[in-house]
Amino acid sequence: MAKAEYVKFVDVTKCDGCRACMVACKNWNDLPAEPQDFLGSMQSHANVTANTWNVLSFIEHEDSKGNLDYLFRHSSCFHCSEAACVKVCPEDAMHYTDFGTVDVNTDKCVGCGYCVQNCPFDVVQLATYKDKNGKEYKKAQKCTMCVDRLEEGMQPACVTTCHTDAMEFGTREEMLKKAEKRLSEIKDKYPNAMIYNPEGVGGTHTVYVLAEKPSVYGLPEKPKVPTSAVVWKDYAQPIGKMMLGATSMALVGAFVSNKLFNKEGKGHEEDGGGSHE
Repeated sequence: MAKAEYVKFVDVTKCDGCRACMVACKNWNDLPAEPQDFLGSMQSHANVTANTWNVLSFIEHEDSKGNLDYLFRHSSCFHCSEAACVKVCPEDAMHYTDFGTVDVNTDKCVGCGYCVQNCPFDVVQLATYKDKNGKEYKKAQKCTMCVDRLEEGMQPACVTTCHTDAMEFGTREEMLKKAEKRLSEIKDKYPNAMIYNPEGVGGTHTVYVLAEKPSVYGLPEKPKVPTSAVVWKDYAQPIGKMMLGATSMALVGAFVSNKLFNKEGKGHEEDGGGSHE
């Protein structure tokens, strides 16, 4: 697992909706543009996609006093400590990095989509490509927390470009202390303010200070890793490898994963594995 735990701390109360984080992400990761129809607000994309790894959410919200407030949220992968995508991936393409974040090994990915169906935050998506013969194939894609930059001692591109300091990056201990301090500073102005670092997924490596309840931002109140994923990855699979051997278990695993985690099964719907749109 991680040698040192790092966290991206996002303070939504400092965000001014400039979208510089979106541009920086596109530029650094060489992601293609995705022209969008007008959505009826300043928000450019409805959600993250396989080629747009972070989206600036614009929310019109009426507070408890009847005042209209415009809320912003930098939306991207949460990099869960107990990541459902890692647990359900049959090829170990989804994996933890040395920084505690979650990355995708596209060479191992077979495009099965179990990660997409089981992500509690609907973040992971499948991108479609064509080989030299024109045959289509799919690969999972999502925010990598710029692990290539982290390995060179740099910070994520979105963090470095944020001109309001709404995003910071550092050790888990340091960022959680900052989050607690900021929460105490804004409680008078935002009585419903909270730190969003869900325990149901083991905590996250993208931690928010929210001005309102998670549901106001389109987030699940208490996301959890699907029970079927926990049972499979943490119990059945290790025991099976001991009893059957790695090769035989790989074949069994492919069959079981298909039954548990695909859309025809129940696994993706239980305990926070479904959609929260």
